[in-house]
This record gives sequence, C-alpha cells and structure tokens, in this order.
Amino acid sequence: MRPRTRVLLLAAVFALLQLANVTGRDTPDSKNYLSYALSLAGADKREAASATIDYFCAGRATIAHRGQNVDVVRFHAPDPAPRVVRECREREWRQVEARLRAGQTGGHTVPFMPERFMRIFEVRPGYPLFLAPFVGLFGVTWGVWAAGVVVTCAGGVLAFLVLRALAVSVPLALTGQALFLFLPCGTTAMRPMAEGLLLALTLAALWGCALVLEGRRARTGLALAGGALLALFTVKHSQALFLGLCLAGAGGVIAVWRRWRGRGPGRGVAALAATGCAGALGAVLLARLLDHPSMSESVQDLLTDHFARPDRERPWAEFFQLQGNFWTEWLRRQLWEPVFVAFLAAGVMGARRRPVFGAFLVAAAATGVLNQAGHPDINIWGERLITAAWLLPVLGVPLLLEPLARRATVPAQGARPTTAPDHQDHSMR
Repeated sequence: MRPRTRVLLLAAVFALLQLANVTGRDTPDSKNYLSYALSLAGADKREAASATIDYFCAGRATIAHRGQNVDVVRFHAPDPAPRVVRECREREWRQVEARLRAGQTGGHTVPFMPERFMRIFEVRPGYPLFLAPFVGLFGVTWGVWAAGVVVTCAGGVLAFLVLRALAVSVPLALTGQALFLFLPCGTTAMRPMAEGLLLALTLAALWGCALVLEGRRARTGLALAGGALLALFTVKHSQALFLGLCLAGAGGVIAVWRRWRGRGPGRGVAALAATGCAGALGAVLLARLLDHPSMSESVQDLLTDHFARPDRERPWAEFFQLQGNFWTEWLRRQLWEPVFVAFLAAGVMGARRRPVFGAFLVAAAATGVLNQAGHPDINIWGERLITAAWLLPVLGVPLLLEPLARRATVPAQGARPTTAPDHQDHSMR
C-alpha cells in the first residue's frame, strides 16, 4: 500500500474504535466550549444552554449507567441514568437561570460559572470556531464526537509528517502516528476541549521546525511555525506564549553550543529562534491589547476554587508553596507507576539522535510541564494539562528505533542497505 493509504487506514481504525465511547468524554469545561460554539452557530443563550445541558447530563448518565453495570453489589438495581439526567438538569438550570436573572448575559458562553471565570473561556475562540461546523452539520452529540475524531486523526497525521520530514522510514513514521493516537495524548485530544487542537498546532510548529532544519522548503517551515503560534493564541494564549518562549530558548541553546564549538548558529536555527521570540512577544502584546485575563487572575482562580471564595491576599506566596507540594506528590505517583517517566526517557534518547531537532522537540514537550506548573492541581481531569509532554515519546521513540529498523533491513542482492542522507547537524552530541 502507498504511505498515504496506510496513514488513512490507521486513522480509520482509530475512528472506528472511538464508536465505543460516543458520549461520556466531556468534562465541566466542555460546557463552556460547547455553548460558545453553539452561540457562534446562531443560538441564543437559552437555546445554547438547553443543548449544552442536555449533552452534558447525557454524558453523566452514561457514566453512571456503565459504573452500575459493573458494580458487584448494585449491578442488578434499576438503571440510574434517568435519575442522573433529571438531577443534573435541575442543578445546571438552577445555576444558569440564577445568573441570567442577575444580568450575566454578555459574551458567547452560557453562564455556568461566575463571570470572572467565564472570561477565561471568552478569550479562547479557536476551539469553538473549529467545533461549530461539526455541531451545525451533525448535531451536538455526533458533531462533538466527529470533531474529536478529526482533530485527533489530524494530530496523528502531523506526527507522521514530522517524522517523514526528518527522513524517517514510512513504518517508523506510522509508528509515530500510532503512538499519538493510542497514548494519552490521543485520549485527551478526543475530549471535547481545546487540548486536541492545541496538540495538533504544536505538532504543526514542529513540522515547520523539521522542514527548516532539514533544509527543505525553509520558508514553508517558518510559515508553518509562525502560523501555528498565531492560531495557538486563539486556542489558549498562555500556551502560545510558552511555545514561543521554548522554541526561542531551544534556538538560543543551540546557538550558544555552536559558538562554544567555534561555529555560527546557522540560518535555520536563528530563523526559528526569531520566530519563537516574535510569537512570545506577540502573545504578550496581543493579550494586553485585547485585555485577556492576566496570570495573577489565573492564580486567583486556582486558589479560590474558580472564584467561589474571596481573593487571596498573598496569592503568589501560596501559589509557590502549592508548587512544591504538587511536584512532590506528582513525582511520588510517577515513581509508583513510572510509565510516563519511562516514555519520556525513551523520547529523550530518541531526540538525541537528531540533536538539533531534538532540542526543539524537547522544548515543545516542555510546554506541557509549564502548563501544568501554571495549574498545580493534582485532581485535574486525566492529567490533561501536561499532555503536550507526551509529544516527546510520540516523535522520540520512532527516532530511537531507527537504527534497529535499519539493521533489520535485508540488503537486496547482497548490496549494503542504503540510508537516507542525514541533514541534521550532530555537533550537539
């Protein structure tokens, strides 16, 4: 089969597997994104609230039904789904109606939470804009599911393209696609939230980096990286800032290393570092110009349980104390089940085989750590905030396996196996 056929076949298999969980993937934040998308499609506040609450409560009912089916004590009890739907609707409508009567009617989102909290989602139009056409075409339930499948499969395809831009063989590039789809980054991308689009755009930026560093279509690569940073700003402006800073930092590290070795930084590295700097600076300036919520507001949101309590007088002191507690507990859990740590280690080893691109890959993965550090809450759904770090093994493991794949190639007619030319600069090893 042609490579594109294999890519499409793997994506189709993934899509079929997702039919097992059409509902029940949503989180509380999904209500905000979905109501925003419905508003963009022309629904008024009550129409958007009704459709969103129905979808959210159906998901709660699905989870309750599945949980009781395998409860060894209550599996023969009546189905809890009708009761869960009724109680969920009553609770959600009671909160929404109270806020609508209080005059919280501005913006695109339905007021499921206090206005200061909803402001955080009002400045994230990227994912609702992506979701709106699917909801309009297929309805809420199947539209949300289809959007998740499309963005997750797109992430897998982008992982394939990044590896092919690095002259990795087709089977290993397909391995990268499969890793994206079936590791936690794929699971997270399928949730009706912004993370799937965030991961896809980060991979698009890495694709641009690979094209520039390999000397192939450098202008196209820079346009990809810059465009991904700009689009990422609309999805989550803090993530655009993190990615810009990390790409600039990677370029700076490479330049310093090469200077130490008596060489110039290289046009590609310098151009990518400049693109990262421009992206970070642009994110800061645009956020101020558009009056986006500040980092201080985000810290207050964290420490006051989404503004349900009075603002903290010394938020930063408490925030840094919480940081220490969070990472100590996080590390303890990782050492208990070191799957994530093992994958990260394998990804780092693979990244070393392409040291220049590997620096940018590690930098992109570090945005997940920065994102988690900005929200040190151990109970956030599915560890989704750190999910960008999984991009390191997604691309690093195929690079790690590359020598094994080459040695396994049987030479035709006794000829020595040929390898694709390695355009990477290995001076950082």
